[in-house]
Amino acid sequence: MSSAHGEASDSALRDVVIPLVASAGITVVDGGTDSGVMRALGLARAAVRAEFPLVGVAAEGTLADSRPPAPGSALPEPRHTHLVSVPGTKWGDESPWLSSVARVIAKGLPVATLVINGGEVTLGDVGHSLRGGTPVVVLSGTGRAADRIAAARDPSVAFAARSPLTRVVGVGHKDELRRVLREVLGLG
Repeated sequence: MSSAHGEASDSALRDVVIPLVASAGITVVDGGTDSGVMRALGLARAAVRAEFPLVGVAAEGTLADSRPPAPGSALPEPRHTHLVSVPGTKWGDESPWLSSVARVIAKGLPVATLVINGGEVTLGDVGHSLRGGTPVVVLSGTGRAADRIAAARDPSVAFAARSPLTRVVGVGHKDELRRVLREVLGLG
């Protein structure tokens, strides 16, 4: 993630996402490794001293147990409250599990996927979410996968860009982001 995308993402996390999930008592589920948005989320949660559960879901074969991590692996993000290790040996093997874990934790309450930046694995996560009927909120202006979906020009992301379950919000539109997240999470 570029520094500009990182700063914009961090601002949205600290000013909107974290206060919203903390006040609503929502559990956040992500990939759980010490990289990218997962690291940013752990750092932002700690910086504002939020106490909501932050659950990582990672394929067991991608988790490192020492520094430096072996190629193709990553350490767990240390500020996550829980880590669910699922079967798999490569990045993306956790994708079908992310939505499943979130739905189990939610116990019938609404679940949503928030896309900030991301790569090819993120696109797989989005596909699993949409096929499962989970709304997807894309934070445009955060780079890579999020911006590809928002632009809707790339045929490889057409499924996400055109889905009625997908909502695109610009990273600088914090009030709109708050409103859309509240709506898809059933918070009124």
